[in-house]
Amino acid sequence: MRLERREHRPLALVLVTPLVAVAVALAIAGVLIAIAGAPVIAAYGELLKGAFGSRLATTETLTRAIPLILTGMAAAVAFRAQVWNIGGEGQFYLGAIAAAAMGSEVLGDLPGFVQIPVLMLTGATAGAVLLLIPLWLRLRFFVDEVVTTLLLNFVAILFVSMLIDTVLKDPLGFGWPQSEAIADQAMLPDLVSRSRLHVGLIIAMVLALLVWFVQRRTVFGMQSRAAGLSPSGARFAGIPLGRTLIFVAMISGGFAGLAGAIEVMGVQGYVTTELSPGFGYSGIVVAMLANLNPIGVVFAAIFIATMFVGADGMSRAMSIPAYIADVTVSLSLLSMLVALFFTQYRIRK
Repeated sequence: MRLERREHRPLALVLVTPLVAVAVALAIAGVLIAIAGAPVIAAYGELLKGAFGSRLATTETLTRAIPLILTGMAAAVAFRAQVWNIGGEGQFYLGAIAAAAMGSEVLGDLPGFVQIPVLMLTGATAGAVLLLIPLWLRLRFFVDEVVTTLLLNFVAILFVSMLIDTVLKDPLGFGWPQSEAIADQAMLPDLVSRSRLHVGLIIAMVLALLVWFVQRRTVFGMQSRAAGLSPSGARFAGIPLGRTLIFVAMISGGFAGLAGAIEVMGVQGYVTTELSPGFGYSGIVVAMLANLNPIGVVFAAIFIATMFVGADGMSRAMSIPAYIADVTVSLSLLSMLVALFFTQYRIRK
């Protein structure tokens, strides 16, 4: 028996792969649920009920999916060009604190139609700048960006922690380490009244469609795919590899920074060190489940959000540890990696 690389991956195989990975992950997690002493079907029913069983549950699930879509896009765009951006968490926090500082310290009482786009652009710029540092080290000194982006996560979070404990600390926060709140007019409008769901969902979906179009229908999209498939081949074909990777890094870091800014403008209104429950790292799982497809990122983000939000309801109803959601997400990633391997290779006698 030997492994043979596929010359062509059938579309049906590519589409079915994420579904198979999720099904395998749910089956294995079902074994853990059974060991915990709960009926598996009923437990998954409670999970769905916790995520979509009411108006509040549905809006909370979609609200949780918004930053996951954006951080998933950050990872997908970068990985497509073999820029291994593991720093989405740090870029998320830097984008959040940049938006909060701009909204509370600079823009003041300007109207919302001015503040909202400026704050989103500020957050995206901060995330992009943070990723350009590891990319410069890679292009100039051949430093592995996996290490530098991962370590910059801790640097960025500690930097944000310092700011919200000193110069950006809210004097009305009763000593709690949080930034000053942005103005009410800078908050994103709600999509559903009396809920936390905001127009960031529409923004994230429109951006996913735009990235899909750019990757499929533009010269830059072709160049970024070529850079990921074969850097040496891209250079031989005359593609400016360095410039292409810089644009990719700006887009990737920009998406992660935008996710932080939108989380501040849509949900919290201010920044704390508890702003993200790991959106930057979860975005990597989202991107892999979507097979780096921008449209697939939206569905993968909703699945991950369903697991996290629904697990709380399942835990309360069935006395099952909520960590089952983390296990299922991790199993989904591992299953997806194995499935992707077999979409690229087949077994031959």
